[in-house]
Amino acid sequence: MILQAPADSLALGARLAALARPGDVIALSGPLGAGKTSIARGLLSALGLQVEAPSPSYAIVQPYEPPEIRIPVLHVDLYRIEHPEEIEELGLDEARGDGLLVVEWPERIGETMWRDALWLTLVVMPDGARALTARVPEAWKERWSST
Repeated sequence: MILQAPADSLALGARLAALARPGDVIALSGPLGAGKTSIARGLLSALGLQVEAPSPSYAIVQPYEPPEIRIPVLHVDLYRIEHPEEIEELGLDEARGDGLLVVEWPERIGETMWRDALWLTLVVMPDGARALTARVPEAWKERWSST
């Protein structure tokens, strides 16, 4: 999939919001400035967030709860995580049961943490567009085909 402009990333996030369910993990991978946070912002906006979602770079985990949005979401940025063991302290797996995890920089802890995640990888093309590839787990196959 090619995302030509930031508006395309926001729109993809909105489409994902319509498909996401509590217990899901959406992993957003790619270099700085690739559009990971834009996808997350589109998703959060479509779930009802009335303000622009900040990047969770410094907080690491930014929670959103109803009635602010339709379902609970943890927007997670693992850029500053240096060791996979640090992830346990965040309690993400426990929180996942009730809501959606949107994880930026998931590769910082390895690709085996959430084998059932919808894993989206962004690459910045020479013309500035973003090429998106998806690793689609079984739980997402039917839903993903509608994007």
